[in-house]
Amino acid sequence: MTAALESQQEIIGVAVVGTGFGKKVHIPGLQAHPRTKVIAVYNRDLEKAKKIATENQIPHACDRMEDVLKIPEVQAVSISTPPFLHYEMAKTVIQAGKHLLLEKPVTLNVKEAKELHHLAQSNSVIAAVDFEFRFVPGWQFFAELLKSGYVGNKRLIKVDWLGSSRANPERAWNWYSRKDLGGGALGSLGSHTFDYIHWLFGEVSRLNARFTTAIPQRPEASTGKLKVVNSDDTCMLMLELTDGTPCQISISAVVRASRTHWIEVYGDEGTLVLGSENQKDYIHGFHVWGAKQGKPLAEIEIPNHLTFKKNHADGRISAFIRVVEQWVNAIDRREPLISSLREGVYSQLLMDLSHQSNNTLSWVNVPQLSEYIDDTFY
Repeated sequence: MTAALESQQEIIGVAVVGTGFGKKVHIPGLQAHPRTKVIAVYNRDLEKAKKIATENQIPHACDRMEDVLKIPEVQAVSISTPPFLHYEMAKTVIQAGKHLLLEKPVTLNVKEAKELHHLAQSNSVIAAVDFEFRFVPGWQFFAELLKSGYVGNKRLIKVDWLGSSRANPERAWNWYSRKDLGGGALGSLGSHTFDYIHWLFGEVSRLNARFTTAIPQRPEASTGKLKVVNSDDTCMLMLELTDGTPCQISISAVVRASRTHWIEVYGDEGTLVLGSENQKDYIHGFHVWGAKQGKPLAEIEIPNHLTFKKNHADGRISAFIRVVEQWVNAIDRREPLISSLREGVYSQLLMDLSHQSNNTLSWVNVPQLSEYIDDTFY
């Protein structure tokens, strides 16, 4: 066997930092991939870290990042902590020369995101972002149809992402309720939306955003005392793409809707629709419909070559494994991947500008990513 082939077979030791989404998705996803092995788990509560490590046959449990990074077998780190912890943790990982897989939103602001991007480049670190919709079968088929010119010249794009995860006013107050900690529907859902708009349709030239908070107070878990919520739970956005196409986006975490996630693209030659009514799993359940001009919408079957090799009960794991696959391949090649921190910077830029638009009640121009990402003065 050649050295190159031997290298491709090497197991990559990964530490999982964050045990909410990390426990539900990152650990099972990394353990399911043939090229990754979970070496350590981090939680600021050492006893909790030890319990999770024991339950999942993970050799090391840590409550300090420096201890995680000292473990010789740890070559890479996945981070799924709340957004306000991402920047410092990711910076520490990159400076230690470990490869990085980071949850979205990548940071609290685009300045931090851009710094991480450049730091990863200068340290030869392969940094991936878990924008998993790029790896979902229905979405990949939708992208193929758009690329083939199915709709012709685009005239209108509509996105509705309507969830009920925070519709219950009795759900406890936590970091999600605080804007300054990265909480809100824009961060949790809009970060994905901005990434897939970029992927499917290209860059944005300007935007207009309005945010509301339907549930302005939530009870503290320990006392039941009501605390103020200052993060958004509903976002209304208008975008104009660089090719002139208008895009209308409605995002909410506090509504009970049957059409949970829907994208409609209208062109001069046809219409494409991607949608899911699955309230329990935001990855599974997507279907694609199409119609050429003057014809009724009809479902188009997703090709077998795009479907998941293994359909995990939790669809997030199935999509995450594909993210890991891209990450592993990029580590092998020592080449940048999509989606990387570059895509994370663009998503964060659009979120920052959306907040600016909401605060000023005005349209905001969006710089081109290729110019912005290397501009230290913006």
